[in-house]
Amino acid sequence: MSIYDFEVTLEDGSKYSLNKYKGRPMLIVNTATKCGFAPQFDGLEALYKKYQKAGLIVLGFPSNQFKQELADGHAAAEACRMKYGVSFPMHQLIKVNGQQTAPLFKYLKTEAPGELGKSIKWNFTKFLVDRNGHVVKRFAPKTTPEAIEPAVEELLS
Repeated sequence: MSIYDFEVTLEDGSKYSLNKYKGRPMLIVNTATKCGFAPQFDGLEALYKKYQKAGLIVLGFPSNQFKQELADGHAAAEACRMKYGVSFPMHQLIKVNGQQTAPLFKYLKTEAPGELGKSIKWNFTKFLVDRNGHVVKRFAPKTTPEAIEPAVEELLS
């Protein structure tokens, strides 16, 4: 199993394979627009803008598992665009923990367990994936996108 085997759903309902990003580093984030960490959208967008031409893709996956997200992925993405100027791909609402965990996040948590093992502690848990599709690092919700930048630069070099 590889990260490229997963199909995900954009906020508009269209599906695609992560194989689309083969050869590009990815920063995959579970997001929530009403979370105290939501200002991190600014930093995520800045990383995306700064390193997009070098290949970085940031992927936002809203989740309401912590009761801090809007009713659906389209509403969440629209809020991100309006309030934070987000231009990176946003997806449908997913579950990141429990029996209905999205397959992508089951995989990410297995590849890079955190403090709580294979659980997601909170919104804005971030997974950095290298150009070969390997999950190389998991970052805690409180870790800012600015603090992740050196790891992103290392993958791009």
